[in-house]
Amino acid sequence: MKLAMIGFGQAGGKVVDKFLEYDKRTGSEIVRAAAAVNTAKADLMGLEHISEDQRVLIGQSRVKGHGVGADNELGAEIAEEDIDEVQGAIDSIPVHEVDAFLVVAGLGGGTGSGGAPVLAKHLKRIYTEPVYGLGILPGSDEGGIYTLNAARSFQTFVREVDNLMVFDNDAWRKTGESVQGGYEEINEEIVRRFGILFGAGEIQQGQEVAESVVDSSEIINTLSGGGVSTVGYAEEEVEERSSGGLLSRLRDDGDDDELDSAHTTNRITSLVRKAALGRLTLPCEIEGAERALLVLAGPPEYLNRKGIERGRKWLEEQTGSMEVRGGDYPYRGAGFVATVILLAGVTNVPRIKELQQVAIEAQDNLDEIREESDNNLDELVSDDSDELESLF
Repeated sequence: MKLAMIGFGQAGGKVVDKFLEYDKRTGSEIVRAAAAVNTAKADLMGLEHISEDQRVLIGQSRVKGHGVGADNELGAEIAEEDIDEVQGAIDSIPVHEVDAFLVVAGLGGGTGSGGAPVLAKHLKRIYTEPVYGLGILPGSDEGGIYTLNAARSFQTFVREVDNLMVFDNDAWRKTGESVQGGYEEINEEIVRRFGILFGAGEIQQGQEVAESVVDSSEIINTLSGGGVSTVGYAEEEVEERSSGGLLSRLRDDGDDDELDSAHTTNRITSLVRKAALGRLTLPCEIEGAERALLVLAGPPEYLNRKGIERGRKWLEEQTGSMEVRGGDYPYRGAGFVATVILLAGVTNVPRIKELQQVAIEAQDNLDEIREESDNNLDELVSDDSDELESLF
């Protein structure tokens, strides 16, 4: 799948930068074009892989390149005012060569959480290609203002995109981990999962063709219908064999091959269960997911159709969905077999409900604090103010 990726804000820019690094490292060529948009000049200068002419600084007349200070209303206003500058970067993207747009943003700050929904709305108005969002939720320890930003941005962003894929920092931060180290590891987790998902179906010269091809249309169909998506992942290290392949594993060449094929099938179904029931990018109950897509990646001799079909059938039973697609992604030299599961249209998400409740409380507290602050100021200056004349 070929994507035009636009990172909005600090977190969004870093994730898109990481996707480009992943592309170069693996040769997957997912990112057809990339841009980063920010109100903070320093954040744009810290990027390594996005070309300088695709780094867009907005809001210079209002915040002078210093960011919006976690004010996502200001972030949204600036994005609307300077949308033509963002469009200037998008104009250089060969849109006829991309399957979809992906707008990436952290939802807790000011620039990304405010600007990403504005950009998504703009893109949907102009282009016929699907516009997806990848939203990153802040950790619950990051403070009330970030939670409030995330709740407001989430409910706006999800309405403006064709599908919002979510990654919850709260589920991934490790206790005692440094902030910088934690975010680098989280970004690696994001890119690994979505890299395999979007890379499936892309055939490089000399690469083996999958038995059950997952192409961009199947990803698009799984994401169609809007709503929220989460991604599961599991992997297992393997030793790549020097001979054999997918077809030889499927042939009935004797007892050893039958045992080998049965072992491969069991390995695949076990990985599917681990991916679906393990740590999702957005923790949720998988029952009730409207659509699902299963991708199995790894050296071709460790993949077989029977395992994929069995895994897909298990996923149908667990989700209750009749729309479960699946296929393999031959990946020589990987050193592992990995399963990626995309669950689209999930609704039983305790974290989102909790986020919204905390945000409502934070908003009420902010209103009380502002009112108290106004009263305190009135008390401070009112005692003898009648005896003093105002300047104007």
